[in-house]
Amino acid sequence: MAWLFLAQLLIQILRIHAKVPAIIVFGDSSVDSGNNNQVQTILKSNFEPYGRDFNGGQPTGRFSNGRLPPDFISEAFGVKPVVPAYLDPTYHITDFATGVCFASAGTGYDNATSNVLSVIPFWKELEYYKEYQKQLRDYLGHQKANEVLSESLYLISLGTNDFLENYYLLPGRRLKFSVEEYQSFLVGIAGNFITELFQLGARKISLGGLPPMGCLPLERTTNILSGRDCVEKYNIVAWDFNGKLQELVMKLKNELSGIRLVLTNPFDILLEIIQSPHSFGFEEAAVACCATGVVEMGYMCNKFNPLTCADADKYVFWDAFHPTEKTNRIIADHVVKHSLAEFI
Repeated sequence: MAWLFLAQLLIQILRIHAKVPAIIVFGDSSVDSGNNNQVQTILKSNFEPYGRDFNGGQPTGRFSNGRLPPDFISEAFGVKPVVPAYLDPTYHITDFATGVCFASAGTGYDNATSNVLSVIPFWKELEYYKEYQKQLRDYLGHQKANEVLSESLYLISLGTNDFLENYYLLPGRRLKFSVEEYQSFLVGIAGNFITELFQLGARKISLGGLPPMGCLPLERTTNILSGRDCVEKYNIVAWDFNGKLQELVMKLKNELSGIRLVLTNPFDILLEIIQSPHSFGFEEAAVACCATGVVEMGYMCNKFNPLTCADADKYVFWDAFHPTEKTNRIIADHVVKHSLAEFI
């Protein structure tokens, strides 16, 4: 297809001309490359069949059959093909100097969200980043490290868990906030996080929007009365929240002199894939590849289930909550072309 050729051509151009020395990642399972392996939580994916299409079929803790969007973005910018997890003991500052991931599956902007499954809270990811800064300065020297930190591309991707695993699942936040108030509450946290990141030296920042979360297989499974269609209420919430994030981006660009901040929004491209899967080479968008594809993720998606599909490339989703590597690649190509190209 012409769009695919153009995307591949753009990636080749980026590899030659990119001025990004490292990719630094914050967020949830959409970008966690294995930090939860080192956390006492049930939300893990460091076992088969996760990672079966990763290098050597290795289950790294990524919630997919293969690589995640930050991995593809890092490769597109000519840095390296995978972004390692900060808590992975097999990696060191020599590896992290060109990219590191602080994300934790199951977390959110809201501290109450990370408490649901006992994962790393968002504020702790920033504390790990501060540790990393010190390590990088010890390794590269103060001046060189500061150059790397200011020129690196920072990816932030979370928010879905705040709504689906917290607000709509548990009563606490619903008793305190209307959904609009909760959106604003989360946006306030995002703004404070980006401001502190800026004060610590970050300049090139991508704030990730929400996907059409009502179309995740798990949510469609629970929508029995509507024939397992997408839950439009959740999609509308995601769309509205992304609008608030875009307003935040414009506000911070006016307030923080020198920041280069963009909203990276996966909503439209993922919804297009879901609504027209065959146009992208998929056969199935309503259910996932792993196990029955309707409710399983984490430990429910394991190598002993005989129902897992043979070819994940035919599926938009790998488990009931997370895309396949093929979908991740398409999303990454899209955001590189439409949002991140300005960081060349």
